[in-house]
Amino acid sequence: MSTGKPAIRSTFAADPEMKELVEFFVQEMPGRIASLRKAFDSASLADLTRLAHQLKGASGGYGFPSIGAKAADIENALKAHPSPSSASLASIKADLDELIDLCTRASSSD
Repeated sequence: MSTGKPAIRSTFAADPEMKELVEFFVQEMPGRIASLRKAFDSASLADLTRLAHQLKGASGGYGFPSIGAKAADIENALKAHPSPSSASLASIKADLDELIDLCTRASSSD
């Protein structure tokens, strides 16, 4: 999906030992995005918290700190407000949209 924004490259893109792992991580993004959307749309906030936590950890390990930081924002917001108000949900949705944008721009090429 092209957003017109630049691709986000892994900090490990030039590392031949990480190339295959980064490629696999990027290939998994459509499934991760679908799971995040499904969790939010079905109001399964526990699942959304878990998915954001997993993405936060994995993205750092594969060299995508901006994705990890946005996933952390979502996780932290949900942990701070386990039963969020409509306004909080709107903010979480905005963060989720930003996270999905970052995930769609993740690239394994250097």
